[in-house]
Amino acid sequence: MKKIKLILATLMAALFIGGKALAYDITVTNGGSGTYETYQIFTGDLSSDETTLSNIKWGDGITPAGQAALQAKYDVSSAAEVAEKLDANKENSGYAEEFAKVAAQYLQNAAGLTGHTAGYYLVQNKTVGSNEAYTNYILEVVKDVKVTPKTSIPSVTKKVKETYDTTGYVSKWQDYADYDVKDKIPFQLTATLPDNLDSYESYYFELADKLSPGLTYNGDATVYLVNGENQIDVTKYFKLDGLNFKIDNLKSLSKLTSSSKIVIEYNATLNENAVLGSAGNTGSVELIYSNNPNNTGVGASTGKTPEKVVKVYTYEAIFEEVDKNKESLKGAEFTLYKVVKDGDTYKKVEVDKKTVGETEKFSFKGLDAGKYILEETKTPDGYNTIKPIEFKVVANYDKKLDTPTELSGESKDASFESNLDAGSLTAEIISRKGSLLPSTGGMGTTILYLVGSILVLVAVVLLITKKRMERN
Repeated sequence: MKKIKLILATLMAALFIGGKALAYDITVTNGGSGTYETYQIFTGDLSSDETTLSNIKWGDGITPAGQAALQAKYDVSSAAEVAEKLDANKENSGYAEEFAKVAAQYLQNAAGLTGHTAGYYLVQNKTVGSNEAYTNYILEVVKDVKVTPKTSIPSVTKKVKETYDTTGYVSKWQDYADYDVKDKIPFQLTATLPDNLDSYESYYFELADKLSPGLTYNGDATVYLVNGENQIDVTKYFKLDGLNFKIDNLKSLSKLTSSSKIVIEYNATLNENAVLGSAGNTGSVELIYSNNPNNTGVGASTGKTPEKVVKVYTYEAIFEEVDKNKESLKGAEFTLYKVVKDGDTYKKVEVDKKTVGETEKFSFKGLDAGKYILEETKTPDGYNTIKPIEFKVVANYDKKLDTPTELSGESKDASFESNLDAGSLTAEIISRKGSLLPSTGGMGTTILYLVGSILVLVAVVLLITKKRMERN
């Protein structure tokens, strides 16, 4: 919102030198992409030292109704007397601002910024650009004038917190995070207000928030009015339409000032529709606000801030179970656990179970960065249960671009291939058959029996022969 600073000075009329009327230009510097128009409020006779405007009359930029309204407002009967009131209060910017608001309701004969005679002009926006606001000026035109308006518009940001379950680390509010599916994710919206909030009789305020299909709003938003360290819950004053937070007149809130902030905090859940990989799941917000302090009634114009976006990322672990001949197996069941810090200890939290079907591939979608353990909880008949596979999902980000730059799987038990765009880590699991032990009742035992019988017969023959020899 361009901050109004009304410049009051000696009022001048047409200046003639050498019989030729001088023309003056108004230049608006750093005035945004909008256009401006001017209205002559007063005219009169200029003194030779170019300092005093006498015989002041109404200019052609204000209607007869406006002239009457201003005279009634100041309880006077002429343009000169209105000018005297303004001059007497020229140190009071609020006094001149109020004059401008009344005059702006009765304007006519709009002109451009060039070719003006000396006088007292109201200059205002005819149009404004995107994310800009209207402003008014009252200023003297005695010679070429340059005006640099001070832009003052509200702003909004959206942030998310990152939680790293394996270590218990929770980040500050930032522009990106990664989470597991079913996790609860905290979001925060913060809006600042324009410097010239006092210029508005009424101020429309709406935060239009959006979440992509992979994020589900939990319906737990709280709206705060924040003044420094002081935070007041003002949720009940806002109309909640899904994720749109509206209030027809923000100035109705007690203790609101131009330096106040409006902060909204809520949670959303990462759901089964979450997008994997570098595309991320977006959350965005726009602020819709009053942008014309001279028109704040029904149908008043509004502006809209640029969209602010945060992203939530999630990933996938894919495993291929094969035998030693690289042939697919089926029937095994695998359970994935996440290692989570619980106070001073760590615990395993079950993420999901998968049964291997006709294909050897199975996956766990929607994984956060962190430490995991994969265990075979049902083993195919004739095969050995695999040793638990411990691995870490590691994601690194470009903090300036808020995008992932690296995805990797760290493990001593498996080797992972990474696809950052798809958000996938793939590893191979080799299952091995058990050992084949000797069985009973085969040819081997028959041979043993035969040898044993022969040995017994030999022993009997030897015993009988020995007995006979002893007798003889």
